[in-house]
Amino acid sequence: MVKLRLKRMGKKAYPIYKIVAADARSPRDGKFIEAVGNYNPNIDPALVTFKEDRIHYWLDNGAQPTATVKSLLSNEGLMLKIHLKRKKTDEAKTTEELNKFAAYKPTKLENAKKRKVRRKESKAKRDAEAKAPKA
Repeated sequence: MVKLRLKRMGKKAYPIYKIVAADARSPRDGKFIEAVGNYNPNIDPALVTFKEDRIHYWLDNGAQPTATVKSLLSNEGLMLKIHLKRKKTDEAKTTEELNKFAAYKPTKLENAKKRKVRRKESKAKRDAEAKAPKA
């Protein structure tokens, strides 16, 4: 069984990952069959590049993406494209759906940033309340 997974690269405290097709039995940073993309989480927004045709090939031949890789591919719209291809939707409908996705993506990123800020503020507030002496 083949899995699409991340292979860690980069320096200490500055990880960069390769998206690879690897045998499910091989270790995380071990031998792999083919590199199909890169993921750099150190910049904002995170940079994901991939070979779309090779990912299609591996997924069509039964490769299972790990949760993280599936999330990365979903965020880039590739999983939607594959889903529409498997449903055999016509080209016009596929383009329409992908355009909707592309239009919604900036809003989704903005909402995620706002959510992160709210969580950070509420955590700081809870920590301040916990440290404050009780009367």
